[in-house]
Order: sequence, then C-alpha cells, then structure tokens
Amino acid sequence: MSNYNRPSVSIVIPAYNEANRLPDTLRKLEERYSSFNLPVEIVISVEPSTDGTLALAEAAAKSFPNLIVVTHHEKRGKGFAVRNGMLQARGGLIFFTDADLSTPLDDLDSSVALFQREPAIDVIVGNRQHPDSVIVQRQSAMRESMGKTFNWIVQLLAGLSISDTQCGFKGFRSRAAKEIFGRQRLDGFSFDVEVLLLADSMGLVVREVPVHWKNSPASHVRVVQDSLRMLKDVIGIRGRVKRTMDEFPLRLARG
Repeated sequence: MSNYNRPSVSIVIPAYNEANRLPDTLRKLEERYSSFNLPVEIVISVEPSTDGTLALAEAAAKSFPNLIVVTHHEKRGKGFAVRNGMLQARGGLIFFTDADLSTPLDDLDSSVALFQREPAIDVIVGNRQHPDSVIVQRQSAMRESMGKTFNWIVQLLAGLSISDTQCGFKGFRSRAAKEIFGRQRLDGFSFDVEVLLLADSMGLVVREVPVHWKNSPASHVRVVQDSLRMLKDVIGIRGRVKRTMDEFPLRLARG
C-alpha cells in the first residue's frame, strides 16, 4: 500500500486459542476505532490454534476493513506471534496488547496522546506496579509473588531498571518497533525482557506508564513450566543481546 493509506496507529494482538474471548475484543475494537480521529489498523497475529481462532478472525476481517489477520504454520510462542505482528504492522505508532484487553483501550488512547505530546519518547511500557496504576482484578497471591520475584531476577541478571517487564501492554514509534523486533529472537513469554534490553542497547527513550489492569483467569501462562523456561531464557540474556547488537548494529541516525 502507499504511504497515503498508512495508518497512524497499529494495534497488534497475539491470539492463541482465543475463540471465546476474541469476539468481545473485536467488537470493542470496532466500536472504538471504526470512527476514531486517527486511522487505526488492528493486526491479529494468530498462533496455530485448536479452537477455530484463525477462522473466527478471518471471518471478522471481512466486515471490519481496519482488521488484518496474520498467522504462521508452526506454533512458536507468544514472542513469535508478537514479533510477526509487529513487523507487519504499518502504523506510525505500534502497540501490542493482550487478546482479552486486560489493559483497556482507554490506556492505549492515553499512550497515543503521550507519544504526541512528547516526541522524545520511543517506547511506552505499561507498569502494573506504578503507584497510579489501578488493579481492577488481581492475580492469585502465588502468581503475584512469582511475578515480583521474576522482575527482581530480571533486574539482577539483565540490568534493567524497568519495574514490570511482563505487562502485556507496550507501545513503540514505528522506527523503534522495526529496529527492535527486527533483532528480537526469543519466542516464549520472556521476549519482553529481550525487547526492553534491545531498546536500552539502542539508547531509546523508554517511559513506564500506569495502567488499569484486570487479570484474566483464562491466562495461557503455565505457572511452573513457563516460569522455568523464562528463567532459563533470562540467564545470559545480556550477552545474547550484546552479540545481536554487535552483529546488527544500529547505523541510522536518530530522528
């Protein structure tokens, strides 16, 4: 497509076995953005599913012209689904958020306004630990404790000062998104850490923002198995990102 038709905002939603939650999410997206003051593109990035998620999304796209559906043949993980969607999104601002809209669209609209007010910001990161965040429905005590422990380990091993690496709401200016996700490689749930380390290595300006957040009891995260895999991924991640940046340095001038 020509740049004339380029959307101002892209919203990438990874979807794996989301046939139950996706229809309500698509309805909310269409109601909000079909007549929005900025052209908005919705990108549903479907992981191979067993419940008809792909067919449901493709059917919705026939009557929702702002909706694009992308997929791939082999189940790889949330990190891969997000990367696939982010690299195909065309907006000047590109966000990814969870399929259940656990962070509501009002927060996304506020982040669009923040990008517009402050041109120096490259990346926006939702932070559920922010003092101004509103947790509408909490996780179980065990999940909350494990999440805080994981963030502490990330800060220790990766050297990141981000308080909440795993919040499923993040936004990027287009160039930052393409530079980061063109280098990002982790396919599992720890991909957020790699994304933020790449942003830090590129000298990008990252802003943490408060969010309204509602836990979904239907989360696909397996507490023990996925936590162990995430820990394995994070060990040595600084060295992995350094090798990536050595092999593919950022050559373009900022602007």
